[in-house]
Amino acid sequence: MPTRAFLTVDTELMWRHHAAGLDIDAIAARSLEPAGVGISHQLRMLAQHDLKATFFVDPMPAVAHGLDPIRRVVDAILEAGQDVQLHLHPNWAAASDEDRTAHASFELIDFTYIEQRELIRAASDLLVAAGAPRPIAFRAGSYCASDDTLAALAALGIRYDSSHNGSEHPWPSAIGLDPRRIAPCMHQGVVEVPVTLIEDKRGHLRHFQICALSTAEMRDALDHAVRESHAAVTIVSHGFELSNRAGTRPNAIHVHRFETLCAMLAERRGAIVTTTFASLPDLPLDRCDQPLGPSLLRTGLRQAQQLWSNLVEERAA
Repeated sequence: MPTRAFLTVDTELMWRHHAAGLDIDAIAARSLEPAGVGISHQLRMLAQHDLKATFFVDPMPAVAHGLDPIRRVVDAILEAGQDVQLHLHPNWAAASDEDRTAHASFELIDFTYIEQRELIRAASDLLVAAGAPRPIAFRAGSYCASDDTLAALAALGIRYDSSHNGSEHPWPSAIGLDPRRIAPCMHQGVVEVPVTLIEDKRGHLRHFQICALSTAEMRDALDHAVRESHAAVTIVSHGFELSNRAGTRPNAIHVHRFETLCAMLAERRGAIVTTTFASLPDLPLDRCDQPLGPSLLRTGLRQAQQLWSNLVEERAA
């Protein structure tokens, strides 16, 4: 059985632009289509390489800014034949266009079980109102989920979660699973599909995210998963991640990583199959898959690359 690859894109309006007082058109542009390398660019790359992806869309900014920017991005994703599922940053629940200060916690795990359930219910309804199918999968903003979160998802009929990130455990990723857990499993009534990890230094975990791993680390993580017959590889990107933090110019390193990742997944077609939560067959849930082990050379090369990215590529235009 081939390894399933979940290529996921957390898709959200960024709070920093809201807090800075930008109007909604500027917030949406810098969050969803920054510098020509946002969602549209990612959708083109996926189509070019015939890959499937899941876009975890946060509809909660509609509380402050209306559904229109959420509806536009949902329409674009669905028209491209990709998957829309639910993302949630709870600080937007008390936001307004007039008052740009935060009046709610940024972390989902700061809320009670009942509060989490109602926040997720409200977000699910907003996502459907924006034109998406009723979600069956969820990722908490900042990977910030707990066992209460998963129990709330189960109560709402949401089958899959993908918030467990062992490199961020026990806070803010607070699900009660082993930090090294990367294989899908049943937990608290839902199927948990953890973010894939590598061990970049002995005893230190790093998650498979475009801005976190070099192309060499991504390549070796994919080949490790194939070699060891892993059930799944779960990869994270963001709608804004291929630009600098200001959303004003491309980050050439991150653009190259995403485009190279798409090419690597296409080259490994058959051994690795990109899939979506909406079309997912049953996954094996009894695996004990382990992260790729450390390499001083691989890690050192990435650290040099990260230094260039931070000093040069992240500069504002």
